[in-house]
Amino acid sequence: MTNKEKIELMRARERKIELGGGAKALEKVKATGRLTARERLARLFDAGTFVELDKFVEHRCVNFGMDKTEVPGEGVVTGYGLVNGRTVFAFAQDFSTMGGSLGEMHAAKIVKCQERALSAGAPIVGLNDSGGARIQEAVDSLAGYGRIFYRNTMASGIIPQISAIMGPSAGGAVYSPALMDFIYMVNKEYAQMFITGPQVVKAVMGEEVTAMELGGAMTHNTKSGVAHFVAESDEDCIDQIKRLLGYLPLNNREKPPVAACTDPVDRMEEKLNTLVPEASNRPYDIKRIIKLVVDNGEIYESQALYAMNMVTCFARMNGQPVGIIANQPAVLAGCLDINSSDKASRFIRFCDCFNLPILTFVDVPGYLPGTGQEFGGIIRHGAKMLYVYPEATVPKITIVLRKAYGGSYLGMCSGQTGADVVMAWPSAEIAVMGAEGAAKIIFRKEDPESLKQKTQEYIDNFATPYQAARHGLIEHVIEPRETRPMIVKALKMLENKKEDRPWKKHGNIPL
Repeated sequence: MTNKEKIELMRARERKIELGGGAKALEKVKATGRLTARERLARLFDAGTFVELDKFVEHRCVNFGMDKTEVPGEGVVTGYGLVNGRTVFAFAQDFSTMGGSLGEMHAAKIVKCQERALSAGAPIVGLNDSGGARIQEAVDSLAGYGRIFYRNTMASGIIPQISAIMGPSAGGAVYSPALMDFIYMVNKEYAQMFITGPQVVKAVMGEEVTAMELGGAMTHNTKSGVAHFVAESDEDCIDQIKRLLGYLPLNNREKPPVAACTDPVDRMEEKLNTLVPEASNRPYDIKRIIKLVVDNGEIYESQALYAMNMVTCFARMNGQPVGIIANQPAVLAGCLDINSSDKASRFIRFCDCFNLPILTFVDVPGYLPGTGQEFGGIIRHGAKMLYVYPEATVPKITIVLRKAYGGSYLGMCSGQTGADVVMAWPSAEIAVMGAEGAAKIIFRKEDPESLKQKTQEYIDNFATPYQAARHGLIEHVIEPRETRPMIVKALKMLENKKEDRPWKKHGNIPL
């Protein structure tokens, strides 16, 4: 055979592999509204930059007729390329080829992609669309999942790991996404994730539930909190992933990428002076305030539909990416509860892993009361925030807008629990508890007229930021319109912040 013939043979092999399960199988996938695995990767990577790894890998299973079964590309496409000019690794499972099922060599391709991403110090994106473990390979499939989970854990906190559920994901297949930093889900019938499907749930538990009700995008974005972002299509999902990557460094040794800023850093925003209601029991939308402070009013919210009494989002200040945590007074009065504590804690740890300064906007009346919260472990879950803020070494700036009561204020990054700079608006009420409630306890023996007078005196003296300022517990009391320039100045001051911590293997967070 001549060299030319060998090259032609190679190209023919490549074309066959690139067809996956064949033209009919690919059309069947596309008929559901999905992009194919290779189309997804083409949309993710800058044109002409994707380099495929292990294209010619084949399975070596001989059970149940598998020795006569071809699985082109082993049901997964892996490789690397550039996303907006920066190196990213990715794998995309190919449902057209044996349902994208995971066997020994399918897993080996993903593991190599994970290892290359870790050694190169580059993010990895997993586009999941698989029928699950390839049962013909039995324990080898199980071991393949184990190897993937191990690499997920080893890469955690070193490189960003992003997962997208773009097709079925069941059983062991859900745990690699769960070990990664962020999960996207496409809000379509073909994209679901659950441990056991509706049939098993019915057989074992006697519960009737559809696949979408059990494991669809809205379920995991609103009820379980498993997913972080919902997308309306494959295209939207991939475009959102690219947006997220734009806020993140390639790895934990880098600072996040700074973008050009067209929004004046000294911009005074007069609307901020009137947005917080004077009556402390009146709600308002914290996102309106955040958008008036950050560059060009742009935020990218994580878990926007889950635990909505807490806002977690990415934004930029003077072009610098930051992570924002904020109580939402429009939902449950901004109280901390089990789900919001978990949501915020995980987001804070992510920001700390990847060098994003943390801005915390505080308007918190306390922890949500009730037997449901107490029996569910609000003490343990709430303690996570008391753990993660002091643990974080990135710049931390706290802005107290209104209520900042008791332990919930400490959980929202007070100066004593880790903030580098605390600034308060004149409307701030920093106290052990609400002023009226405290006054009724302190002056409970007074007659009604005297109680009213003493309560007002207590409010004037203690339901303010000035008691904390007098004791040096906060650094600044500022006019609300000054918030943006004051944050930018604080970030500049903290840009080279370093902390020396006692050596330890790791802490024991109250999980």
